[in-house]
Amino acid sequence: MKKAKIIFWTTTILIFLFEGVMPALKSQSEMAKEGIRHLGYPEYFGNALVVFKILGVLALIIPQVPRNVKEWAYAGFGFDFIFASISHFAVDGVTFDGFFPLIVLVILAISYIYYHKINQYKNNAL
Repeated sequence: MKKAKIIFWTTTILIFLFEGVMPALKSQSEMAKEGIRHLGYPEYFGNALVVFKILGVLALIIPQVPRNVKEWAYAGFGFDFIFASISHFAVDGVTFDGFFPLIVLVILAISYIYYHKINQYKNNAL
C-alpha cells in the first residue's frame, strides 16, 4: 500500500506541477501566447485552458474532492493531452512537441491507475 501511495502522489504532483503551477506562472508570457497562436487557437482559448487546468489539478490534489469530480478532471486532462498532440502533429508534423503531451498522458494514466488501487484498498479495508 505504501508503494501505491508513493507512486500515486509522485505522478499526481508531477501533473500538478506541469498542468497547474507552470501554466499559472507562464500563461501570460509572450512565449505562451505565441504558442497558442502558432497552433491556430485564439488567445482567449489559452486563458480558458489555464483556468480549467488549475481547477483540474486542484480536484486531483485535494483529497476531499468527490470521486466523480476527480474522474472528470482525469478525463479532461486526458482529452487535453490527446488534442494537444493532435494539434502539434497537425501544425508542426512529427516532432517532440507532439509526443510530449503523450508522455504526460502516460504519467496521468499511472496516477489514475494508482488512485483507483488506493481507493480499492480503502474499500476492502472497511
